Amino acid sequence: MTPPPNRTAPPPHRTATSPTAQRPDWGRWWRADRGSAATELTLLTPLLVMLLVLIAVVAYRVVDARLCLDSTSHQAARAASIERTATRANQAASRLATTALDAAGPSCAGVEVRTDTSGFRPGGAVTVTVTCTVDLTGGFLLAVPGRTQVTATATEPVDVYRSTTDTP
Repeated sequence: MTPPPNRTAPPPHRTATSPTAQRPDWGRWWRADRGSAATELTLLTPLLVMLLVLIAVVAYRVVDARLCLDSTSHQAARAASIERTATRANQAASRLATTALDAAGPSCAGVEVRTDTSGFRPGGAVTVTVTCTVDLTGGFLLAVPGRTQVTATATEPVDVYRSTTDTP
């Protein structure tokens, strides 16, 4: 009997009575690429997730420092604007910025405060610029660049209806 025209006969060495049909071909199975992409993805996924978490931690440190600096620069500018002299305004801004950033946590390694009191007069303005050096190296497994600088500036008006000099 001949097989139908659209089917082919099995090879002669793979018949049901052949001894090799009962034994699997391990060499062919070992060299096959089926499923290798899924296996590689399964093995690499934890490493990729860990890398993303480390990047998120670095980004969080910079964003946290930026938020603290924005708040601190506004507080320091307000403290400077309510003082009576430019010298005391500089001191108040510097003292408040240093204290606030020390209390905020270990995100800032170094703090620099610049106070512009050139407009320190009734109706003028005081500008405070706070620069923080954020330390990125602490507690990381990967080699992250050591430090980055973040700067925030705030301007507060000096009250129009008050004196800016000390009265005896």
